[in-house]
Amino acid sequence: MPLRVATLNIWNRMEPWEKRLITIRSELAKLDADIIALQEVVQVKPASAMGDLDASPEFGFDQARIIADGLDYTTCFGRNVESPYPMGIALLSRWPILRTLDFPLPRVETDEHRSLLFAEIKAPFGSLHVFCTHLNWKLDEGHVREAQIRYITDQVRGLAQPNGYPAILMGDFNAEPDSDEIRFLRGRTSLGGTSVYFSDAFAIAGDGSSGATFCRSNPFAAPAREPDRRIDYIFVQGPDDQGRGEPLDARLCFQEPYEGTFASDHFGVIATLRVTPDDA
Repeated sequence: MPLRVATLNIWNRMEPWEKRLITIRSELAKLDADIIALQEVVQVKPASAMGDLDASPEFGFDQARIIADGLDYTTCFGRNVESPYPMGIALLSRWPILRTLDFPLPRVETDEHRSLLFAEIKAPFGSLHVFCTHLNWKLDEGHVREAQIRYITDQVRGLAQPNGYPAILMGDFNAEPDSDEIRFLRGRTSLGGTSVYFSDAFAIAGDGSSGATFCRSNPFAAPAREPDRRIDYIFVQGPDDQGRGEPLDARLCFQEPYEGTFASDHFGVIATLRVTPDDA
């Protein structure tokens, strides 16, 4: 059986959150992905819950667990501890999460506090190393994203399993496919005298469209008046001499409203990845 992974920026608690939650959960149930990366995830611990985001002081508020409730996913969460906001990134997994690590990303003198979440997951076919991230968002901060991407690839390289399934890197990169930071990931340019290669699932196995995930056709994104662009990605570290991790199919998801409400100001991406040579 091939591996199905997906990513979505859930737009934190922006209204109408309760209606958007219904849309997110409805789409997740249909996608039946094995692993989902989420960005802009709010988590308020019980000790700090009083008066914050309608959280309970006894139970807090855990957006990833609320989304995963009843859908048979285990969750993990990470955030930059220096951030003044209770918001970070999360992974949902069908299979046991064995361990997690959380890394703060370089800020490069900006006021943003981004992070990288790593999880080792016990899949039926072996150990999976999965990374979720969310890079600086401003259009003129490509130099910051370049520093963040170099840091991320260093961490992926350091945690890579020798001869194991290739690492999977997902998230909101806030960068278009022709940006240097994404071209670096795809092996099309070097940064700082180094180069890497990751498969871009949508570029390889998508439908040939631009695949814009932040665009004005989404009423939640339209007020930003930003150009339509593809900024959410699923990458697989490579190349792998056994063909593991090869993108077999990729498409947008969460791009249709449910009962009139879109899931987020972003559309998501879902991809099917090769596990064995027999996967079609």
